[in-house]
Amino acid sequence: MSGRTTALTPPDDAGPPVRHPDAPAPGEIIGSHYEYCFGCGPAVPHGLHLETRAGEGVRVTAEFRVKEAHQGAPGLAHGGVLATALDETLGGLGWLLRVIAVTGRLETDFVRPVPVDTVLYLDAEVLAVHGRKIYCTATGRIGGPEGPVAVRADAMFVEVKIDHFIENGRPAEIKAALADPDQVKVARAFEVNP
Repeated sequence: MSGRTTALTPPDDAGPPVRHPDAPAPGEIIGSHYEYCFGCGPAVPHGLHLETRAGEGVRVTAEFRVKEAHQGAPGLAHGGVLATALDETLGGLGWLLRVIAVTGRLETDFVRPVPVDTVLYLDAEVLAVHGRKIYCTATGRIGGPEGPVAVRADAMFVEVKIDHFIENGRPAEIKAALADPDQVKVARAFEVNP
């Protein structure tokens, strides 16, 4: 916590996070919230295809295999892709709080290079909540949950209403998502950070 900037440090009167009683059970796969999400959607060929699992407390885990399409330097993951993996994992925390939240600030530390074909094990948790602000942190480790730290992030998410997406998203996609006859899919499309 000592490296966290003032904007990412919860204020003294912030409260502890509270897992919602209807949150997915520990170990349960949360699943993709939107099929065209670059982070978790199955319909994006070069997407990250992150599979997030609910953890204990207000914590989630995910795994990400770095593919050839995710390179920056030859044979190494692009830093922006690694930041996206952290952001997507942090976004999954909203499922445990049962709120719709978007990234307000994300600060990423790149500790070591991540080679192509590496599996990055991601772990994220909510630290505190203050009004609409959700303070959280995440770590990515190479080769396993106890492997060396490759990336980490501190973040502040902001709780929003569905109007945030309707008013700001591209109309064609919003209309298509809202028109889906599967009302569960409609609700999921807007439930977590897109």
